[in-house]
Amino acid sequence: MADVIILGSMALDTIETPFGKVERVLGGSASYAAYAASFFAKPAIISVVGEDFPEKEKNVLLERGIVLDGVKREGKTFHWEGFYEFDMNEAKTIKTELNALASFTPAVPENYKGIQHIFLANIDPSAQLEVIKKLKNPGLIVMDTMNFWIEHKKKEVLEVMKHAAILLLNDGEARQMFQTTNLVKAAKQVLALGPEAAIIKKGEHGALLFTKGHHFNAPGYPLEEVKDPTGCGDSFGGALIGCLAKAKKHDQATLRKAMVYASAIASFNAEDFSLQRLKTLAWKDIEQRYQEFVSMRNF
Repeated sequence: MADVIILGSMALDTIETPFGKVERVLGGSASYAAYAASFFAKPAIISVVGEDFPEKEKNVLLERGIVLDGVKREGKTFHWEGFYEFDMNEAKTIKTELNALASFTPAVPENYKGIQHIFLANIDPSAQLEVIKKLKNPGLIVMDTMNFWIEHKKKEVLEVMKHAAILLLNDGEARQMFQTTNLVKAAKQVLALGPEAAIIKKGEHGALLFTKGHHFNAPGYPLEEVKDPTGCGDSFGGALIGCLAKAKKHDQATLRKAMVYASAIASFNAEDFSLQRLKTLAWKDIEQRYQEFVSMRNF
């Protein structure tokens, strides 16, 4: 039985970076998050794809033991096309075709309703609220979002935050959400709204954890080769919820450890396009990089 629900998008992405170009490859927040979570737990996705979604991409997920009972199939698959220049922290969008995602209403299968660990990956906050309402008694909700939803559906984003135990934002989103340049102040405002923890992602520079009375900084991994950072934030969130589901707790020590594992997985994801690097990743690689993170933090 699955032990993590991942709600998010599944997509076919066209991406160009200074190191190459791929067309209509597997992407979307749910795809990256579920694959990353699968190194620690058994994820189940809630999403939608089109009739054009390739069987080979579906099999990539099934072969990792990811449950797809909550994935609807209708219309055309969400397609994003973008590129990166030498500043790999910023994606530039060429085209977004929402397709089936535009009218997506999530359904929660019966075999999902008792799952205790929920990751609300980047998707319309209305869909996030819909899933929360349909769950029986979730134990831990981790929420992610993006600048588009903060700009256009801030009220709904704030409503979802009230249900979340852990909120993920990148640094730009945190500043935008709370209209402050100071990330410490932004994190305090998150905690005042109800979440127990705020995690602010800083791309290649790591991630910051804020809880009441505690602060932790997980470093970024110094990668020599970055081919495509698409999905790194989603991979971070998926690995984080996977670690917490495996541990069955989210105290301070467990959260810190989960963040370091999540940073390790996200760093691997950046080494190739789509899920190509994660598909070749072995546990010994993850553990070795985790230990490198531990060593980087010793002084």
